[in-house]
Amino acid sequence: MYASRMSHLPPYLFARIDEMKAEQQRKGVDIIDLGVGDPDLPTPDHIVASLCKAAKNPENHHYPSYAGMPAYRSAVADWYRQRFGVKLDAGREVLALMGSKDGITHIGEAFVNPGDYVLAPSPGYPGYYTGTLFSEGKVHEMPLLHENNFLPVLDNIPKKVAKSAKLMFINYPNNPTAAIAPREFYREVADFAADNTIIVVSDNPYSEVAFDGYRAPSFLETKGAIEVGVEMHSLSKTYNMTGWRVGMAVGNADVIAGLGRVKTNVDSGVFNAVQLAAVTALRGPQDCVKEACTIYQERRDVLISGLQDLGFDVPSPKATFYVWLPVQDCMAFSAKLLNEAGIVATPGIGFGSGGEGYVRFALTRPVARINEALERMRRLDL
Repeated sequence: MYASRMSHLPPYLFARIDEMKAEQQRKGVDIIDLGVGDPDLPTPDHIVASLCKAAKNPENHHYPSYAGMPAYRSAVADWYRQRFGVKLDAGREVLALMGSKDGITHIGEAFVNPGDYVLAPSPGYPGYYTGTLFSEGKVHEMPLLHENNFLPVLDNIPKKVAKSAKLMFINYPNNPTAAIAPREFYREVADFAADNTIIVVSDNPYSEVAFDGYRAPSFLETKGAIEVGVEMHSLSKTYNMTGWRVGMAVGNADVIAGLGRVKTNVDSGVFNAVQLAAVTALRGPQDCVKEACTIYQERRDVLISGLQDLGFDVPSPKATFYVWLPVQDCMAFSAKLLNEAGIVATPGIGFGSGGEGYVRFALTRPVARINEALERMRRLDL
């Protein structure tokens, strides 16, 4: 009954985690969910108020612009200029998305022919793989290893693969490893892409979730980057708006046009009221972002300290709200946490073969719950 491509489509990692969690909840287990990266902090009040006002205006109840409202695209361009020093043409180099996942999973349909390679990090966000599958391309995994600071070694990509690759996904600050990328790495990526005629897709939704004074760069800050690629960004993590489904693709005008052409055929755009609330988020006060980072940093410090006390060798991340914990067997470790302690952690293998030997914790629960999780872990034989 199903199309043949469905046989290659794995169950979506977080959907399966939800099923496993529900099984334990039916048994009456008090679950502490440190799995899916969905902020528990509320969307700031001024953004919610903006949505409510816009939703009451009947003019916003019609089909939205496919590419996004001019007001939204201008706000995105201005935000990129102020935040990263990147100048964008709001009309040609900015596209509204229903969250960055929307752009990530559809961009291959515009540029990847059957059998073309797509370079994707492993471990990496599952959307890189499923988007390639739907466009009938082939994934070439770029291993992210501890000894390389979780950066891909571009020289290790076979020349034949590089020459037949259409897209390269990069993602820093990184999900799931929480690694950060130096600017020199972006320079290397831009040069590699230019030499091999590859479109770079920089997935950058965690740039604003940073600690200890660190400020993440944009790939598009790199000289020559806009000639070879685009960046996907989102309001989901920055402003706690995961359920709102609003983001942006920015960068090379031809690539933006190709992605936009696909999207005009598969969706009808982002609700105008949501776009206007996003304008409020981007143009409004940013104190809420700093406050969220302060909360995540406190949670990070508590979790890292507790894990180290338990004997784990785990670094303290500079960005994202994830902790990437090395373990012997990620599936066994995750199952033990869930079945014996009611703690949800994401097994690294769910992010690709490069994730084996790790589990990911998300800092999306209050300090009290993190401390409770640590106390439960102390009672286990880990």
